Amino acid sequence: MTIDAFIILLYILILASYLGFELINKIPPTLHTPLMSGSNAISGITIVGAIIACNELGYVSVSKWLGMAALVLATINVVGGYAVTDRMLKMFKKK
Repeated sequence: MTIDAFIILLYILILASYLGFELINKIPPTLHTPLMSGSNAISGITIVGAIIACNELGYVSVSKWLGMAALVLATINVVGGYAVTDRMLKMFKKK
């Protein structure tokens, strides 16, 4: 990877982190948990990226291990998002 590509990727990471932080800060506390649980459940696209990173077609072993770690963490994130969303929806059902 060239230094130019690294700088561009670093710029994208910093910009995405800043925008995400600002977005979360603008959400009122009453909406924070429902929105975060829903977005965690939807973030299953991360699993697809992690599976691609675990791919054996030409990637180095470091990439495979990082992809496997990302796969495990993304799976925990998605399952947790579904669990929290399900628990919140049960609170609104009549008994």
